[in-house]
Amino acid sequence: MNRTLLSIRELSVRYSTPDGIVPAVNDFSLDLQAGECVGIVGESGAGKSQSFLAVMGLLPGNATVGGTATLGSESLLGCGIDALNRLRGARIAMIFQDPMTSLNPYMRIADQLIEPLLIHERVSRREALLRAGEALEAVGINDAGRRMQLYPHEFSGGQRQRLAIARALAVRPEFIVADEPVSALDVSIQAQIVNLLDDLQRRFGIALLFIAHDLAVVRH
Repeated sequence: MNRTLLSIRELSVRYSTPDGIVPAVNDFSLDLQAGECVGIVGESGAGKSQSFLAVMGLLPGNATVGGTATLGSESLLGCGIDALNRLRGARIAMIFQDPMTSLNPYMRIADQLIEPLLIHERVSRREALLRAGEALEAVGINDAGRRMQLYPHEFSGGQRQRLAIARALAVRPEFIVADEPVSALDVSIQAQIVNLLDDLQRRFGIALLFIAHDLAVVRH
C-alpha cells in the first residue's frame, strides 16, 4: 500500500515589498507518495521553485507563508530552524539549478560531501569519506579518492551537477527536490542528468519532485 510522504495543503507565499504585498503562490496542494517521481511544470515565474523553497524553509525574511506542509508526521512550516535543520539533508534534500552557486567554491568536494554525514549520522570522518566516494561512484564520477580533493571549478558543468546530486544522496534522504536541475546545462548533457536521476530514484526508492518548465525534459 502506498504511503503519503509529503502532503501540501493550500500553500501560499506572499512577499512584502516597498510597493505592497506581492503574491507568488496561491493555494497550492500536492500529495507525494513514498518512492514516487512527480514533475512540477509551469512557465518561468509561475511559483514552482517558490513553493518548494517555502517547504524547505529557504525563503527570505520578507516572505510570508500560509497553509500546511508535512513530511510524514513532521510539520515543515513554522516548525522552527532546529527542527528544519534536523530534517534538511537527512530526510529531505534539494538539488538546485546552478551547481556553481549551490556548491561552495572554497571547499574541496570531499568536505562538501561528508558534511551532511558528519552532521546527521555522526559517523567518523573515515566512514564519511568512504560513503562520499560511493556516492560519487553512484553518479558516474570515477577515481573518487583523487577527485574528492578537487574544487568545483575543476569540473565541467555536467560533472558539477553530478556532484550536487551526490551531495543530496549522501545521507540517502527519503525525498529530493530537483529544482530545474538541467536548465543551466548544455542540451547534450541534459539527457545524461535526467537519465541519472531516473536511475538513482528507482535504485534507491527515493521520492523525487522534478521541477521544470521544459515539457520535453519532463516527458523524457
